Amino acid sequence: MERRDKEQENLSRLEQAAQQTADPKTMQQKAKRPEEKFRFSLRKKDVWWTVGLAAAALLLFGIQVLINWRLDWLDAPLRLRVTNYVKGGLLIFIMLTVANVIEVFLIGRIPNRVSRFNLKRIFRLVVVVAIVFVAISVLFVNWYAAFVSLGLISLILGFALQMPISSFIAWIYILARAPYRVGDRIRIGDAHGDVIDVSYLDTTLWEFGGEYLWTDHPSGRIIKFPNSTVFDTPVFNYSWPLFPYVWNEIKFQLAYESDLEFVARTMREVVEEQVGDIMSQKVKIYKHILSNTPVDELEVKEHPVVHFRVSENTWLEAIVRYLVPPKEAGRTKTRLIKEMLARMNAEPDRVLFPKSNLR
Repeated sequence: MERRDKEQENLSRLEQAAQQTADPKTMQQKAKRPEEKFRFSLRKKDVWWTVGLAAAALLLFGIQVLINWRLDWLDAPLRLRVTNYVKGGLLIFIMLTVANVIEVFLIGRIPNRVSRFNLKRIFRLVVVVAIVFVAISVLFVNWYAAFVSLGLISLILGFALQMPISSFIAWIYILARAPYRVGDRIRIGDAHGDVIDVSYLDTTLWEFGGEYLWTDHPSGRIIKFPNSTVFDTPVFNYSWPLFPYVWNEIKFQLAYESDLEFVARTMREVVEEQVGDIMSQKVKIYKHILSNTPVDELEVKEHPVVHFRVSENTWLEAIVRYLVPPKEAGRTKTRLIKEMLARMNAEPDRVLFPKSNLR
């Protein structure tokens, strides 16, 4: 039991470190070091906002005291209306002052940036709903009429706005379960891209690839889809914070007469030189994650591996597999292919490539 608790603690420390850096070596160093205490810093802007809102509340309180002191200044109907408006404004500014204090001094002390950002967004939404409720109560002196009107409006809007409401619920789900976050590279349905915004109703992607490109280069277009899409469409996240890497392959076609040992050694050496050290660190993290799942018996190599297979035509295929950050996959593959071809073309007697125009 203690061993499992310790593994869970280590995995939790890795997750916290992964939210601060994508480099596996740095990630493990951060996870091993004692947890750094979050330092809360108070900004002048926050202080001025709090003081300004409190001053506005005090001003409205003074106006209310003045109205109650000199009741004969205004006639009864106007005095009642003005009193309600002042009370409503006073309550709203008190709420804004308290909300600002909570956001700065309580939510602002949460160490995790993502959690802090999401909690602020939710808290602000709750405050806005409360302010709207107060404003309605001020405008409708008759509470029964206000509730009936609000109920009828809610019923009508519920039927008319089913999709927006579903998307708003999906926004809460995205914050709670985090199938993706801002900055992640994802694929959902036919959309591929980097998440640049997750609003209350929709998600915005900066598209990569697309119909005009075969590489992972940004296409220049943005994709918007309703948040409710996550309820019925699988989300492929290539940037999971704990392991933001993907397996990639490079494949060459060779003649059967080629020196396969030389080809395998050359491809391994090139990958080792370019990404080998980092890859071994990544795979250690990958194994650590797998050890806490039912598939921990899966064998994963810490170094590049070359496989051979018979192609559908008359050639052999040499395939090397390696790990790479998804946003660097294209650049890394191009660099590796150039180096591999240069070394193998230098030995034409040992590496025989297809030369027929019919390939």
